Amino acid sequence: MKATIERATLLRCLSHVQSVVERRNTIPILSNVLIEAGDSGTVRVMATDLDLQVIENMAAASVEDTGAITVSAHLLFDIARKLPDGSQVSLETMDNRMEVKAGRSRFKLPTLPRDDFPVIVEGDLPTSFELPAKTLAEMVDRTRFAISTEETRYYLNGIFLHVSDEDKPVLKAAATDGHRLARFTLDRPEGAEGMPDVIVPRKAVAELRKLLDESLDTNVQIDLSASKIRFTLGGENGVVLTSKLIDGTFPDYSRVIPTGNDKLLKLDPKSLYAGVDRVATIATEKTRAVKMGLDNDKVTLSVTSPDNGTASEEVAADYSADGFEIGFNANYLKDILSQIDSDTVELHLADAGAPTLIRKDEKSPSLYVLMPMRV
Repeated sequence: MKATIERATLLRCLSHVQSVVERRNTIPILSNVLIEAGDSGTVRVMATDLDLQVIENMAAASVEDTGAITVSAHLLFDIARKLPDGSQVSLETMDNRMEVKAGRSRFKLPTLPRDDFPVIVEGDLPTSFELPAKTLAEMVDRTRFAISTEETRYYLNGIFLHVSDEDKPVLKAAATDGHRLARFTLDRPEGAEGMPDVIVPRKAVAELRKLLDESLDTNVQIDLSASKIRFTLGGENGVVLTSKLIDGTFPDYSRVIPTGNDKLLKLDPKSLYAGVDRVATIATEKTRAVKMGLDNDKVTLSVTSPDNGTASEEVAADYSADGFEIGFNANYLKDILSQIDSDTVELHLADAGAPTLIRKDEKSPSLYVLMPMRV
């Protein structure tokens, strides 16, 4: 194999695929990327960790010999990063080595044969639909902070996608860690009817979100079965991300979304965020709890720490129900407030022990539920 690629093209492609490759691998081939030079003047690069696979095609300046080889992903990426801007990078294989040349630089890297490189077999992906990349990015952003990191409850380690028929057919994305829940709803895309319920793993979500940044003005093709999902970004010669899905059952989260919370608190999310952030400065790691005292047209935020003293702050609010006190984890509350991009946020409360519903307004596609803490 022998191909010449512009450094910027090579670097962009490697930056996408190398983040899938784990730094520490017991299987040497999984530290490598597969590089294939084809007849059509394109070079295909592929990386996998056995659960997630990324393939990208890049245009080569020239392909003199076709062929395929695998080479260390992080090593090649680091070399490409340090080469001079605008240089032409030649990749050539000989005697179990890959020679990388650019300007006056020469590198000879060890390689492994392409036949050893594992490929995720997608099988049949019967459900197929498109979403605008912007919509998909928003769906990920509004939900992924609530994904659980607890390995024992592995079925919560991802975003749950499912379709349902309510007033109209919708596609919903949900994530929860048992303390908070985030849900995003959009009109069901054409082709998504009859789709199986799937849980997209946390790592796949993170890689997808990175790739979306570079193609926000395009559509993303999504193909899935009950066990695999494939995202195709940027059309024909774009990036293809394929992931295994989490094999588990996501809990019926609709049961924890409160419907009878009759106390409505409206206030500016930025003021509340800043207030919570300030008083939580003295909260200890163990508690992280902020108490909210609700009164007519104001909320009093307070924190009491046995080691660091006390803090309180008043935030103006629109509230006319009975006054009471409720406690929340400060970080969880801030995570949710940072998702609300408007001048008002609605908190629908019941009592100090019941989950609270948080949203921008009733038309908002995003909805959040936060469990209270004892304070």
